[in-house]
Amino acid sequence: MEQAHPAPAKHARLIGRLLLLVAAAFVFAFALVPLYNVLCEATGFNGKSAGRSTGFGVGGLLTAGGPTPTPRVDVSRSVRVEFTGTVMPGLPWEMRPLTFSLDAHPGELQQVSYLVRNTSDRRITGQAVPSISPGQAARYFDKIECFCFTQQTLGPGEAVEMPLAFIIKPEMADDITHITLSYAFFSIDGQRQTLTTPREAR
Repeated sequence: MEQAHPAPAKHARLIGRLLLLVAAAFVFAFALVPLYNVLCEATGFNGKSAGRSTGFGVGGLLTAGGPTPTPRVDVSRSVRVEFTGTVMPGLPWEMRPLTFSLDAHPGELQQVSYLVRNTSDRRITGQAVPSISPGQAARYFDKIECFCFTQQTLGPGEAVEMPLAFIIKPEMADDITHITLSYAFFSIDGQRQTLTTPREAR
C-alpha cells in the first residue's frame, strides 16, 4: 500500500513560514548598522561623535522656534582640541589638518580645515570616518559642517581644503579639558572593487 504524501497546502504553508523567517532575519541584520550608529551617537560609545548638530546653529543654540538671540558660550573655561588625520592603506591620498590645535570655549562655533590631496593619476572617491578621544566627550562634540558627512571625490593630482565647523556643548563635564579629533580616510573605490571581484577558485 502506497504511503500518502503530504497535502500541497501543507508544503505551501511550510515554504511561506521559511520565507517569512528569512525576510525577518534580513530585516534584522539590515537594521543593526543604523541601530549601532544611533547607540554610538547617543552614548559616545567607541568615540563616535554625533554627526550633524541638531542642538546648535551658527550663533547659538537651536530651539523649537528657531535660534535663540544670544549664544550660550561658557567663557569661564576652555578646551584644547587637537586635530589629526590619516589615510588608510589602498588610498593614494595625503591628508593633514591646517590647524593642529586650538582652545575653544564650550558653546563657541569653531571652524578649521583639512588639506587633502590625491597623489594618483586617476579619479578616486574616499570617505572620512571621525573618532573622538576621550570617548565620553564624543556626545558633546557637535559637527555643524564636516567633509565626513558625504563621500569625497578627487581628480588626478587634485588638492582640496575640506572644512570642519563644530561646537562643544557647554554641558560637557568640567574635567574634560582636552579632546583629540582624528579622521581616517579610506577608499570607497577599493571597497567596490572588493565587493564586485569574484573570489578565486580554490
